Amino acid sequence: MGRYLALLAVNQSRFGMNKIAPIGTDTVRALAGDDQSVLHRQAQDQEDKDAPLRDDIRFLGRLLGDVLREQQGDDAYQLVETIRQHAVRFRREGDNNASDALDTLLTDMPSEQAISVVRAFSYFSHLANIAEDRHHNRRRRVHAVAGSGPQPGSLACALSRVIKKRGNCTTDLQAFFSSAQIVPVLTAHPTEVQRKSILDAQRKIAHLLAERDVALTARERSRNTGAMRAHVTTLWQTRMLRSSRLTVADEIENALSYYRSTFLTEIPALYADVSAELAEAVPDVKPQALGRFLQMGSWIGGDRDGNPNVSAETLKLAITRQATEIFAFYLEQVHLLGAELSVSQLLAGASDALLTLARRSPDDSPHRTDEPYRRALIGVYSRLAAAAREWVGHVPHRGAVGDANAYLDASEFVSDLNTVVASLVAHHGTALVSQRLGPLVRAAEVFGFHLASVDLRQSSDIHEAVIEELFSKAGVVQNYSNLSEAEKLTILTRELQSPRQLFSPYLDYTQRTRDELAVFEAAREIRARFGSRAVRNYIISHTETVSDLVEVMLLQKETGLMQGALGTAGSDARIGVMVIPLFETIADLRNAPAIMRELFDIPGMAGVITAQGGEQEVMLGYSDSNKDGGFLTSNWELYMAELALVRLFDERGVRLRLFHGRGGTVGRGGGPTYQTILSQPPGTVKGQIRLTEQGEIISSKFANPEIGRRNLEAIVAATLEATLLPSRNQPDDLPAFEDVMQQLSDNAFASYRGLVYETQGFADYFFAATPIAEIAELNIGSRPASRKFSDPKNRRIEDLRAIPWGFSWGQCRLLLTGWFGFGSAVAGYLEGAATDAERQTRLDMLQRMHRQWPFFANLLSNMDMVLSKTDLAVASRYAELVPDETLRRTVFDRIVREWEATTQALAQITGNTERLADNPLLARSIKNRFPYLDPLNHLQVELLRRHRAGASDERARRGIHLSINGIAAGLRNTG
Repeated sequence: MGRYLALLAVNQSRFGMNKIAPIGTDTVRALAGDDQSVLHRQAQDQEDKDAPLRDDIRFLGRLLGDVLREQQGDDAYQLVETIRQHAVRFRREGDNNASDALDTLLTDMPSEQAISVVRAFSYFSHLANIAEDRHHNRRRRVHAVAGSGPQPGSLACALSRVIKKRGNCTTDLQAFFSSAQIVPVLTAHPTEVQRKSILDAQRKIAHLLAERDVALTARERSRNTGAMRAHVTTLWQTRMLRSSRLTVADEIENALSYYRSTFLTEIPALYADVSAELAEAVPDVKPQALGRFLQMGSWIGGDRDGNPNVSAETLKLAITRQATEIFAFYLEQVHLLGAELSVSQLLAGASDALLTLARRSPDDSPHRTDEPYRRALIGVYSRLAAAAREWVGHVPHRGAVGDANAYLDASEFVSDLNTVVASLVAHHGTALVSQRLGPLVRAAEVFGFHLASVDLRQSSDIHEAVIEELFSKAGVVQNYSNLSEAEKLTILTRELQSPRQLFSPYLDYTQRTRDELAVFEAAREIRARFGSRAVRNYIISHTETVSDLVEVMLLQKETGLMQGALGTAGSDARIGVMVIPLFETIADLRNAPAIMRELFDIPGMAGVITAQGGEQEVMLGYSDSNKDGGFLTSNWELYMAELALVRLFDERGVRLRLFHGRGGTVGRGGGPTYQTILSQPPGTVKGQIRLTEQGEIISSKFANPEIGRRNLEAIVAATLEATLLPSRNQPDDLPAFEDVMQQLSDNAFASYRGLVYETQGFADYFFAATPIAEIAELNIGSRPASRKFSDPKNRRIEDLRAIPWGFSWGQCRLLLTGWFGFGSAVAGYLEGAATDAERQTRLDMLQRMHRQWPFFANLLSNMDMVLSKTDLAVASRYAELVPDETLRRTVFDRIVREWEATTQALAQITGNTERLADNPLLARSIKNRFPYLDPLNHLQVELLRRHRAGASDERARRGIHLSINGIAAGLRNTG
């Protein structure tokens, strides 16, 4: 206990952890667009502004307490309350007596009691998150009503900055919104520990909480409170953990719930906002000329890398379910339009095209002979219902009035809707367009009949194995995988010129080969049915050579996705699905430009790229590069790879679209999206960006419609600024800054690799001091959580997936993936000075980098946030789980020294000795969460000790899993 208290004292001195107010707003940081200087000014009188938040948290806490007492009894309630009071006194006041009492209570607690305590503190975190999200929306509205200036991250602010800098930029803005491609891509990466049932209940609580901001009568408020209590009771009586692992079908349904709650309505609304902002700021830009600049993508059902449960069937299921969902939405909206547009031809005119549409309708009711809009929409509904039945077998619960020809594609549907729009506008009915019809048209343009593009993804070694078998069976070459890269390319390009098919239906192939080819064939069928946008990207994990890309082209040729012959200058080759390399490790990032250059040099490839619209996508992996090289080196190598790719693509006249594989945590590329996009190297955005949204970040960003719309707006605003103001705030001394950054990266890389890959026994320490093995048991996704850890003797960090790697460090409160190595990097750079004067010059350089370079400032800002959630005192508890005392001291002491060096270096550079000094709202929120996280961490450690000692029962195991859920909720962006 002495070491625990000593480490707490270190934290308190570093973080300035004195008495503080109740929980603040953690979402301020998670949601892009909150400028820190704005936050600093607002914080001056924040006590009054945070009063509604405190009221909400107290109210929700009281409801939870009432439910706990009702469901578990007064003794359980008093136990939780006692633990809370001890934890608060210990954390905020350093009360050693409270610490000892807390220690005794939690250590001796029976497993059944532990479960109740874990559930109570976990649900408090969930409810506090709901209150904070509500307060964030509340503050946004206050600003809007008060007429405050546009805030960073908003489209209005982005347009203002562009216009101020560029003056008359109508042409530039028109070009941007006509050609931009901004695509958030939902993935099923397993970091969402909450069940959909829990998320649904939380959505209802959030809706009811928002109602309380409106003036309610006493009876209305009582009903609201009753409904709220009912949903809190539902939470308590709902199993928090899944009893079985999710299937891919489950993941598809979970993703669709976000379309119903947010995307289907908020994306069209965002398009309307863009049109309105443009009309106000740059009237010459025509809203009707806006392209599909914001679309949605998905990996769910198509991401086979490491997931044997994804197949051709899941790909078909994903597309079918997506199409069913969008048809249901369109049918409901058209039905409502038919009810609303009761316009009589006796009172308002209609265009000839609209009258023609009405005459084609199967509706012949005498009651609607003078209502052409209703008749036309009844016809639209009938054609849409026929399309739904024909395409996906969906039978609307409202039958069509009569038979009609099905729409052949979404463009026909859009055309009919636009006929209605044009007629209304031409006959004094413009006001009738904006409420439902306009958003429906925009939704149909964006979502088509496929809803979201589903990416395909597979590992390069699987493709190579399939190609090897095809070549072997066809008598082309034996042992293809043993050939040199040059020999592989020779054979691949020769086969791409040949019209013959390698696969024979009369030969036996492994199931793997048949399954892989089936996916390509399914993609061809889907594209033929739902259009090319339904499946248009193929991600190749672990791209290490250009043959990794060409192999996928050959597989497309085998399955009819490629036309023409590749391999000769002036060839007419066309590939149906863009082949996209994923560069993940540090070595891969460094090799990326050479691989892409070699790809461009293949005869005939220029024609393929021209057919793709003159563009080529490249995906960059944040998680694996971090696990490979550490936080600092990962960020720097990503930066350098982007610059090198920009130079190459500019040289070849090809438009580059970067796909950022960002996770939830800073260690996996997370952090505020707005600042992250703006900190990209100049010239790397150019209106083209795709980025992943993973795990718990999806619910954090998009479960609440208002917050979801704000996050989408921030992505668009940042992309606009990064495209039209690529050099804004870029320093004059950039080359010198980059030289220093390279030195820092080299130092950090050596420090990180030295700990993780070169310290004897580090893997054993990691598996003992974190709940990684227990995380693997959680049913949080269809994808296996590990690769090769069935045998403890063969545990290697290299074989561990990046996601559970980062998730585990968050659980034990070290969050090592977001900061380790920075202290050594700065110390090495400063110690390289020959004199004190030179050392000061070097420190001045780092301080200027922080002030003037967005990339470096964002790097330090994200690290500052991670360090604020790091807690060495809690982490020391987990270190005690390591049975080898020498190993424990060796590793943990090294981590502590690096933490001390990192916090010192950060203070030297920023001038701030406390964490988040420029963001006091977030600082207050994080510090106030600690007392509510401490019991969860403590109980997790105790239950882990029992479980691993063999004295555990099923209740202890369940308690461990529940604590993982609660800690993740408390830390929010844990990843």
